[in-house]
Amino acid sequence: MGDLVENYNVKFKKKFGQNFLKDVSIVKKIVDVAGICGNSLVIEVGPGGAIMTRELANVATNVLAYEIDTDLQEELDKRIKEYDNINLLFQDFLMSDLANDVSKYMYDNLYFVSNVPYYITTPIIMKLISSGLHFKKIVMMVQKEVGERFSTACGSREYGSISVLLQYYFNVKREFLVPRTEFIPVPNVDSVIISFSEKEDRLSVCNFDFFEHFVQDCFQYKRKNLRNNLKKYNLNTVSRVLEKYGKDLGSRAEALDVEIFVELANALYNK
Repeated sequence: MGDLVENYNVKFKKKFGQNFLKDVSIVKKIVDVAGICGNSLVIEVGPGGAIMTRELANVATNVLAYEIDTDLQEELDKRIKEYDNINLLFQDFLMSDLANDVSKYMYDNLYFVSNVPYYITTPIIMKLISSGLHFKKIVMMVQKEVGERFSTACGSREYGSISVLLQYYFNVKREFLVPRTEFIPVPNVDSVIISFSEKEDRLSVCNFDFFEHFVQDCFQYKRKNLRNNLKKYNLNTVSRVLEKYGKDLGSRAEALDVEIFVELANALYNK
């Protein structure tokens, strides 16, 4: 019983999105989804009660965990003291030099597995993308509604710029739901496990920064059509590409799949 987060001697801080998992069986299920194998390094953000950290350390060669709340140090150190393959960094993951931190390890497979603080879910994912590191798999617990946006297909109401950007890079899969009652303290939302695997046949974009901003502009006003959202772009070029796919300037961004966004951005780049 001593390892349960019910007995965790800390004050939970809402500003850090601290909701700790309490069921080891769910943690084992998350780790199974990751499929960690070989000489592996796993990155975790927000180890919280270390319940996930320890399960990761049982299957990975090394675990690199980032925790922003220095008040957790004493309790966390006690909970991981028997593991010599966990490196706990008390710093803001979003401010870290991730590529440099990872370069200190020798590994064959890199993973990211985390119950991430929900208020920084998207910034964390974009940091992983911009790091230039190649992850064999990314497994994240996110707010249910956010997970739906990540994994939904074009044409749905939840489909947006983050859906396009993530599905450009990854095969995104909704794995399983985790009810709010599995956390301490109990949050106001249910959660979902989402996995990301890098696409081997990813389409080529001329410039990813341009592509990212273009996609965001397409969805700037979700109720408006592409003609209204893309006024600063060459609409003749946009129209020409859309016609190939049976679309027009009266279409909304949510009707376009990733392939169309890539072709539009490439056609417009440097125009």
